[in-house]
Amino acid sequence: MKHDRILALDGPRNFRDIGGYKNDKGQHVKWNKIYRSDSLSSLSDEDEQKLADRRITVDIDLRSKYEQNAAPDRRWPNVRYVDAHIYSENRKENKGDNKLYRFIHHIPDMGDNYLGEIYQQVLLNTHSQHMFAKIFAELIELPEEDALVYHCSAGKDRTGMTSALILTALGVDDDTIAQDYLLTNELYNFALAKQYPDDNQIAKMVSKMNLTKGEGPAIRGITETIRAGWGDFDGFFKKELHFSQSDLDRFRKMYLE
Repeated sequence: MKHDRILALDGPRNFRDIGGYKNDKGQHVKWNKIYRSDSLSSLSDEDEQKLADRRITVDIDLRSKYEQNAAPDRRWPNVRYVDAHIYSENRKENKGDNKLYRFIHHIPDMGDNYLGEIYQQVLLNTHSQHMFAKIFAELIELPEEDALVYHCSAGKDRTGMTSALILTALGVDDDTIAQDYLLTNELYNFALAKQYPDDNQIAKMVSKMNLTKGEGPAIRGITETIRAGWGDFDGFFKKELHFSQSDLDRFRKMYLE
């Protein structure tokens, strides 16, 4: 199967593969296994067939119950729908508000990184952690021949946080994770012109990204918090998401090559 970063669809404008990224051990994230997207409520019949042809059999919806009801996902053949609404409706579930918890885990202050602070709050929320664990469980149990997609409404914030966790787990560096996150902005610019960028255009966009300004540092609210609080992803995965080392080893074996 061809390796396309962007999957051109009639409805969604931000449906893409997170495969191909290189990690700190020289391995690459497998293509055609893990996809991220904006809303899947506007899929055409042709779109549905494309997803079925790629054996995308799990659709993880990160949106709120209200969003899910207002614009329900269209289902394609052999897909299983999973509700994993990331945002909590209960402020008391935010462990990041606990000063002792922040002290014990060395949770960094995001300073003037407003969006990064929001992402950090989500990362430290009990409900959100349950949802992230649910997503990883789906990935770990995914059959070898199948693929999975997760999405929110625009495919940026909730989808970006989920992507950051997955790519961090696979050893991808912060700059690459931030660049993947920022591709959303560029894709919507292309969407306004009613066209998709090719691989060369995507490479040029990434090379021009200045990660020290604008929204670039936002996703570090995820990556830096994990390293400061738990040393590495392994610690966060086991202590906060309650998986074992064998689960993590299996996950990496499944999605790296």
